[in-house]
Amino acid sequence: MTVTQIPEYTTDAFFGLEDKWLETAEGEITHYHELGQGTPILFLHGSGTGVTAAANWWLNLPELAESGRCIAIDSVGYGQTVVPEGIEYGIKEWVRHSVRVLDALGIEKTWIIGNSIGGWVAMQFAIDFPERLLGIVSMGTGGAKKTAALSGHAKPELSEAGIRRTLEQFVVDKSLVTDELVSLRYASALNDTASDRLVDVVTARDRDRDALPLDFEVLGKLQIPVLLVHGMQDVVIPVTRTHELQAVIPTADSHIFSQCGHWSQVERANEFNQVIKAYLALHMAK
Repeated sequence: MTVTQIPEYTTDAFFGLEDKWLETAEGEITHYHELGQGTPILFLHGSGTGVTAAANWWLNLPELAESGRCIAIDSVGYGQTVVPEGIEYGIKEWVRHSVRVLDALGIEKTWIIGNSIGGWVAMQFAIDFPERLLGIVSMGTGGAKKTAALSGHAKPELSEAGIRRTLEQFVVDKSLVTDELVSLRYASALNDTASDRLVDVVTARDRDRDALPLDFEVLGKLQIPVLLVHGMQDVVIPVTRTHELQAVIPTADSHIFSQCGHWSQVERANEFNQVIKAYLALHMAK
């Protein structure tokens, strides 16, 4: 068996999160953050340049840890998660990686909170492994047809200017995209153990958008609780994506934030946290 080394990496203090590492397969070490106790809640991030679990969820994990055992992972191909050679990225592999994390942690069933591509992974997870899910919260669910913003993400620019342009597409309030946040995302991208695979990851994402669209027939049979969250001004994935999914999934509720873009967990963090906590409390009590 190959011995895989844990990277010498510490998440920046700005995010206030402790690093954890978990061997999830031979040659694969998953980087993650964990807070809270009780019912498992797996957090799946989006797919922007320099994205990590920390950079997606730092404003949410401390608050939502009051609701359960929050586990936020760097998906394979992103962040500091170490992947074996020859891995083939794609929606199915991101689902399988999530399952490997659960298996390694001894978790049989979990909630998933997913942002953008993370929401897409959550929905595909529900199709492939429905018996492992307690419920889903999905924001700006990925897998939709390409918008102009998504087309721009197909050729990510690894620079502070490029990252700033991407992040500014995520929000209505551009003041949230601070110099410090841009710098941290850029540093993360440069230090990313998967930085040389960025194009491969983006290519796989865009390939599967057409090759493996969500099976609406299967989603139409879901019986787990599903909350769809969206920003009304989301230009990356329009709010029509949530309307489309809610029309299909019989158990789906939705929450639409006004004056909010693709980054609802950041742009409306306090309200977002309260909405999610209330939803989880309601359905965990059943």
